[in-house]
Amino acid sequence: MEKTLRLLIDGQLVDGAGTMPVINPATGAAFMRAARADTAQLDAAVAAGRRAFPAWARHSYAERRAYLERFADGVEARFEEFARLLTMEQGKPLDQARFEVGGTVAGLRYFAAQDIAPHVIRDTPEERITEHRSPLGVVAAITPWNFPLILLVVKLGPALITGNVVIAKPAPSTPLTTLLLGEVAADILPAGVFQTLADANDLGGPLSAHAGVAHVSFTGSTATGKKVLSSTIDTLKRFTLELGGNDAALVLDDADVAKIAPMIFNAAMVNAGQVCLAAKRVYAPRVLYDDLCKALGDLARRAVVGDGMEQGSQIGPIQNAAQYAKLVDYLAQAREEGTVVAGGEPLERGGYFIAPTIVRDLPHDARLVQEEQFGPVLPLLPYDDLDAAIAAINASEYGLGGTIWTGDPDRGEQVAALINSGTVWINRHLDLPFDVPFGGAKQSGIGRQQGLEGLLEFTQAKIINMAKA
Repeated sequence: MEKTLRLLIDGQLVDGAGTMPVINPATGAAFMRAARADTAQLDAAVAAGRRAFPAWARHSYAERRAYLERFADGVEARFEEFARLLTMEQGKPLDQARFEVGGTVAGLRYFAAQDIAPHVIRDTPEERITEHRSPLGVVAAITPWNFPLILLVVKLGPALITGNVVIAKPAPSTPLTTLLLGEVAADILPAGVFQTLADANDLGGPLSAHAGVAHVSFTGSTATGKKVLSSTIDTLKRFTLELGGNDAALVLDDADVAKIAPMIFNAAMVNAGQVCLAAKRVYAPRVLYDDLCKALGDLARRAVVGDGMEQGSQIGPIQNAAQYAKLVDYLAQAREEGTVVAGGEPLERGGYFIAPTIVRDLPHDARLVQEEQFGPVLPLLPYDDLDAAIAAINASEYGLGGTIWTGDPDRGEQVAALINSGTVWINRHLDLPFDVPFGGAKQSGIGRQQGLEGLLEFTQAKIINMAKA
């Protein structure tokens, strides 16, 4: 087993109170160890962040920009190391890992270039009223295991450039790339400005509830997000929650099945379906239903499932044993209630592999339709009335994203306006440029990430109201 990656606390790479193994989901075996922090180290990190905050906040945007650009350079210099480590801890194919690392570098550079200037509300001969934005303090960035790097950067970049300091706590099953990010930062950022704490699922609550933390930015399940939200109450700290989704792909009757099927398949199966914004259920008009089921089934059978480090792998393993077990249960119920078009079984090999699965003829109240499966298992449902399909989509407690597939984009836009979710794409999916905010409706979250709105989440508005005479 290779070296143990260490924590970054107060500018120093330090051992944890203990260590924990990190499992390669393609093999089911540990391949590296990570330092494991305890509550004393958590307290030390918060204290270090509070000490570092005043000086970092006093820096100008240009001064902070220079640090972030150097940080991006440092990550880019170790690009392939990050990509390979990401594949080994998370499971995604190496080309997808490289894409995520590339997005990490690009994200740091994009947010480094941002600036929030004072906004003049009123300027007359008698008075001037302006809104200024001030950083909050110590930000806890708590991230999930599906995209450990890029989902951290869309918190880290905006928080740092606006003058906050950040403590990153990755998911226990994917701590390594976050710890490696800390290793890069140790030689670049001032002590306490960015710190890393890996845990065994025992520090999230203490971190989000800590009196020294000013803002919690969390990405993960809705159930855990509710716990995070409740932990902020005592101190009324600020928070951003990007939570679960059960995003629908709605096919209109003017769509070209041959054209859209590969795009819907990718929207559902990228990262083995482990994407909060993945297409998780498909509604198709009955006239196109059979053809779409067949086309998606053919794509599922042709997809290459394998170790992400192997050339040609298109779909990697499920990231962890607990999620794998959930998906096995979903598959068993789907086989009983519906018709499996392709897949339908776990693959008999080492690691946590699920065959890409297409299921049809499920009842609308099936778990696979109503719940977020978070894996490469896609249910298709027919509809006879578009309004009824929209109503079924909107009946979900979730509202993160969704897609419309149509031969008429203008019609698609009219339909998209009726979908209750934070983002709706038309004839595309997972297009998330850094200048466009995203976030959920209903139980899919509160607040926004990316764009100007994402920067403002990490600031406090201050009105300066001045009489000129």
